[in-house]
Amino acid sequence: MSTFTEINEINTPNHTNSASVLTENGQDSAIVKSTFTVEEIQQLLPHRYPFALVDKIIDYVPGVRAVGIKNVTFNEPHFQGHFPGRPVMPGVLIVEAMAQVGGIVLAQLPDVEQGLWMFTGIDQVKFRRQVVPGDRLLMTVELLWVKRRRFAKMQAMAEVDGQKACAGELMFSMVD
Repeated sequence: MSTFTEINEINTPNHTNSASVLTENGQDSAIVKSTFTVEEIQQLLPHRYPFALVDKIIDYVPGVRAVGIKNVTFNEPHFQGHFPGRPVMPGVLIVEAMAQVGGIVLAQLPDVEQGLWMFTGIDQVKFRRQVVPGDRLLMTVELLWVKRRRFAKMQAMAEVDGQKACAGELMFSMVD
């Protein structure tokens, strides 16, 4: 059984948000951070209100996947016009929210230069269920590949109450 005596967190982009701990026998051991608060997400992504669409990361595996939550509330600005009397979250914002969850993985890839990953394309995206105020959007995004440290493709899915709301492939490119 190990006891943790010292923790030094790394909370900068392009590091795997890990903690270095000393065990009882004096050896260093890394603990990977697997959840992120909204404040920690803001350290990794440039998005701000009203375009910050991820409230929390509940599962993160470095270089593999992230699972994020978006709590959909009636007071979001897009509901004023989409649609009066019948608010529905626009599909493009669902896709953007999934891309922001993917950005959490991309912003922390080891051996990739620091820079801004831009969302550049979508393939095979389908919408299966409306997302409305009061819903909790659960988004799972998995890295499929990275090429030349500048291009990436991810598989994304958004669910509400266990029902698929949206799924598809998202492409990204690193810009200087």
